[in-house]
Amino acid sequence: MKRFISYVIIAVAMAATVTSCVDEEEFDDSPTGNFEALWKIIDEHYCFFDYKKQEYGLDWDDVYTKYRVRISDNMTSDQLFEVMADMLSELRDGHVNLSRAADFARYWSWKEDYPSNFSDTLQRRYLGTDYQIASGITYRVLDDNIGYIYYESFSDAIGEGNLDEVINRLMLCNGLIIDIRNNGGGDLTNAEKLAARFTNEAVHVGYICHKTGPGHNDFSEKEEQWIEPSSNKRWQKKVCVLTNRSVYSAANEFVKYMACMPSVTIVGDSTGGGAGLPFNNSLPNGWAVRFSACPMYDTEGQTTEFGIAPDYKVSITDDDFDKGIDTIIEFARNLLKE
Repeated sequence: MKRFISYVIIAVAMAATVTSCVDEEEFDDSPTGNFEALWKIIDEHYCFFDYKKQEYGLDWDDVYTKYRVRISDNMTSDQLFEVMADMLSELRDGHVNLSRAADFARYWSWKEDYPSNFSDTLQRRYLGTDYQIASGITYRVLDDNIGYIYYESFSDAIGEGNLDEVINRLMLCNGLIIDIRNNGGGDLTNAEKLAARFTNEAVHVGYICHKTGPGHNDFSEKEEQWIEPSSNKRWQKKVCVLTNRSVYSAANEFVKYMACMPSVTIVGDSTGGGAGLPFNNSLPNGWAVRFSACPMYDTEGQTTEFGIAPDYKVSITDDDFDKGIDTIIEFARNLLKE
């Protein structure tokens, strides 16, 4: 069934707002009770067990056995948090987070094992001091007549009028760079609104499904995602989208959308993924657990939860950095001149 993005977002967002302290079964506020609650939340709501089993043989029941022996009801809060964090790290998923007032646990290797491939210092050299700002977008014309847009966060709203003005002012450029490196996501509507400026017809951009029950394979059928063209001004020339490992959530979805658009090339590093809207739950002691609530897929049916590879993998080299050059921006500029 063909579904346009806006309708799918509404349906999934409604489902994702449901939070509780572990469905149906009550656990006491003890180290044992909190451990059991956390394991059960993941067991019944995490969406990627099959993928993880295929990748490295994850068995969540085995994980329970491994970590349950480390739990005792006379352990301290810090000790309990450490064991829980270690257990969640078995998922090897940077989008699974456990938080309390004093600390925050996540799978740090998800980001730390990758180069940053972004530098504020380098970016300032390209932006200079005469750039323009339209709501959440920073933009200017580079000296080779290539337009440059930086969208730091999709949490920053952007209006249709803002986008009309930005496109108007960059219209005479020979090509356009959209830099979303370090964009951790935000409002998916902003990602959709921007992507709609780069197609003249409805484009199939992927699929979505969501959890329908506690079983590891309890999912709805995949539903198609489509982007409709904006009824306002649309860009008609070549585009490069710049990415790095710190592109998450709604920004990851934006990359998925743009990869399907005509005349668009993705340049940089693989994104950080996290496409699904978040699921939030809490333990008896008040600690919060959060992870992606629904699987998202590209047009080939491949999951985008764990990142999207660029068309051209490019990293900032040490030599270029020392010279004040952003290797990724320069690669994109050369592509747009071809």
